[in-house]
This record gives sequence, C-alpha cells and structure tokens, in this order.
Amino acid sequence: MTGPEVGSPLVLEVGLALLMLAVFLVGLFMSGDDRRRVGVLTAIGLVVLFGFSWRSEAGAELFHGTFVQDELALFAKRLFLLATLIGVLASLPLRAAAFARRATEYYLAILASLLGMLVLASARDLVLLFVAFELMSIPLYYLAGFLKREPEAVEAALKFFLIGTVSSAVLAYGLSFMYGVAGTTDVRGVARALGTGHPMMLLGMLLALGGLGFKIAAFPFHMWVPDTYEAASTPFVAWLSVAPKAAGFVVIFRLYLEGMGDRVVYWVPAAAALATVTIIGGNLMAIPQQNIKRLLAYSGVAHIGYMLVGFAAVSANGTAMMLFYLVAYLFGNMGAFLVAQAEGSDAIAAFRGLAQRSPILALCMLLFLLSLGGIPFVAGFWAKLFVFWAAAEQGLYWLVLVGAVLTVVALFYYLLVAKRMYIDAPERREPIPVAPLLQFCIFLCVMGVVVMGIYPKPLVVAALRAVGPLF
Repeated sequence: MTGPEVGSPLVLEVGLALLMLAVFLVGLFMSGDDRRRVGVLTAIGLVVLFGFSWRSEAGAELFHGTFVQDELALFAKRLFLLATLIGVLASLPLRAAAFARRATEYYLAILASLLGMLVLASARDLVLLFVAFELMSIPLYYLAGFLKREPEAVEAALKFFLIGTVSSAVLAYGLSFMYGVAGTTDVRGVARALGTGHPMMLLGMLLALGGLGFKIAAFPFHMWVPDTYEAASTPFVAWLSVAPKAAGFVVIFRLYLEGMGDRVVYWVPAAAALATVTIIGGNLMAIPQQNIKRLLAYSGVAHIGYMLVGFAAVSANGTAMMLFYLVAYLFGNMGAFLVAQAEGSDAIAAFRGLAQRSPILALCMLLFLLSLGGIPFVAGFWAKLFVFWAAAEQGLYWLVLVGAVLTVVALFYYLLVAKRMYIDAPERREPIPVAPLLQFCIFLCVMGVVVMGIYPKPLVVAALRAVGPLF
C-alpha cells in the first residue's frame, strides 16, 4: 500500500474484510481435520491491522459525515484490535477436537464481530450505528454456543440470543423516536433536536439507553452474563468481557455526549442511578460465587457501574477516564480469565495452593485481582481514582461514596481467591503446564497492568485527546 492509502479512513475496515476473505479461503481449501492454523493467519493479520491503526490520521469524514475517523474512533479501534489479538492468540492452544475441526468458523465469526465494532466506532448516523451494532452482536450469539455438544453452552447461547434480540428491538424503538423528532438520522442533528425538549425525544433516548444497557451488561440488564461466561470457551469469554462492552460505551458517547453542549445534564440522574444499582448489584452477587468465571462475570457488571460513574460526570475528564478504565479493565480482566484457562478448572477451589504449584502464575493472578480491586499501584487503582475524581468535580459526592464502599466489598471476594492461592494447601502438587502462546498473552496483560500502574500519564493524555471533540 502507498502512504495515503495506509492512512485512509477505511483502511482498517477494508483490511479486515480482506483478512476475513483470506481466512475463509485458506480454511476452505485446507486439508485434514485440524484447521487451527487459520488462527495463526488471523493473528498475523490482526498484528498488521494494529500497526496500520497507528498510521491512520484523525479528522477525515466519509459519506457526508456518516462515517467519521476522529480521535475517539481511532482510540476505540486500537482497543478492539488489541483485545481481539489477545483473544485469538489465547485460543490457539485449545485442543478440543471440535474446535480444531471448526476453527475457520470460529475465527471468521470473531473477525465479523470485530468488523462491526470498527464500523461502530466511526458511525455518526443512526442507521449505520444500528447495522454495525447488529453486525457486532449476531456473531457473538453463535460463538457463545460454539461448543454445541454441551447443553450448558446451548442454553447460554439461547439466553444470550433472546435477551440480545429484545435489547436490539428496544434500541431500534428508541432510535425510531429520535429520528421521528429530529427528522434526520445524523447524530449531530439528534443533538440539536434535543434542545427542543420534545418528550418523544427524551423517551427515545431513554429507550435507547435501556437497549444499550443490555449490550454493556449494566444492572438489571445483565442476566445473560454469568451463564454465557460459564458455558463458553475461556478465550472467547475473555474477549467478550471487554471488546463488545467498549463498543457499547462508544455508542453512548456518540448518542448522549457528542455535540450536546449544556444539554448533557439531562443524563446525570439516569446515569447516576444506573451506575449505583450496577455497582451494588454486581458486587453483592459476586460474593457467593464458587466458579471463577461467574465471579468475574458479576465483578464485570460492577466494573461497568464504575465506568458509568464517569458517564454520570458528563464531562471531558469523566469520559476520558472511562476510556482509561476500559484499557485497564482489558488487561486486568482478560488476564484473569487467561490464568483461569491455564489452570484448567473454573472452580475457585482449584486455585488452592497455586502459589506452591506455579508461583509465577499465582503472582500474575494476584496482580490481576489487585488491579480489578483497585489496589495501589496497578492500573485498576488509577482507573477507579480517576472516575471518582471526575464525579467529585461535578459534585456527585454521594456516588463516589457508594463506589468507594463497594470497592471494599469487591476486595473481599478478590482476596478470597488470593487466599486460596497463597494460604490454602494444594489439592495436587504437580506444576501446571502453560502453553507458550498463553504465557505470552498473560505476560502481555501483566505488563499492561504494571506499566499503566507505574506510569499512567501517556494513556491519560491519549484518552483526553480522544474525547476532546465530543465537548
């Protein structure tokens, strides 16, 4: 490619479409029952696309402003590509016969969902936004039930699908009200129309927020999360816990903050209430869990609540710190899931004595848990501190108090896992073998957690630059 082509707004989407075609053709003509090598091709392609994302320039618009390549879109696309790359690399060591035989389907579905995310990050039109959302979501329902011989996977996928379709209907219903009042599908036109105070516009935006609440797994729209996380393959769940939720937040930024001006104060009560119930519900439901994936599922719900604290601040600082939080959450949460994959069991009891059997693996898990819990000085500490600070700047002291108290509750169940690893006697003595690629993914997550904890400034500056055009 020539320089201008590499920096063009659609280079990532076109490159990803070509990668999908290459994966499909290689998988189609590959001999034998083991098609996992298409995963290597997928990973190489994602590395190339991630490199191209750093050469893309912000400021371009296509299709009369329907598709925009601004700093927010570039930040989100880099996050999506990085999360997908980690998820793909972690899936390569999987040994299940069904996965080896159907690897082409798996990676194609992952890439199709990623394509929806990339388009979604740049969508500034209600129709394109909804189509991209569905392009992202539909492959997720299939991937949740990928292990179709297991009843739990089928049940989880069906629950995910039914709830997802209802959320899509609610979202479409809300968007239709917004279009009806604004008379345009342009997001900027919707922002201008909100100034009229038309009740149908407010109703449409509240319905759309409810639909998006399902997508980001906010309470009480979270009911698909624990079963889906428990039943699906761990590398996919690690990716599912981060990338689609980040895409949902980008849509929230576009619809509720971009171009709103002083009208953003409309969303403070709804956002603060949603953040409060999500933090409380997620943390309390995580306490009794005995399955590590279900524990991380409910704690993930609580983390969505902490991010919504930044949204409730309706400020540039609050929104930027949500982006910072998403990156910290990417490394901490994906890393915890990958350690669970390496351990080979979803039961928290299986982590007993992990420090004696595999001390490095136990140390990595401890770092991830400390980051998720918000202990100094790892990435999660700054993430929570920054969103609380942004909320306090806007006078939401009661919301900061709720978040701080429930952070202590979260430490209880995170440190219970640490107790299993470092204090309880092991059930078996043999060390845990970890595939080299999985080791690399865990190491990458550890580096992200530690480096962001020691020196968060570059990412903070990047996040502030990304949200600048919204306000």
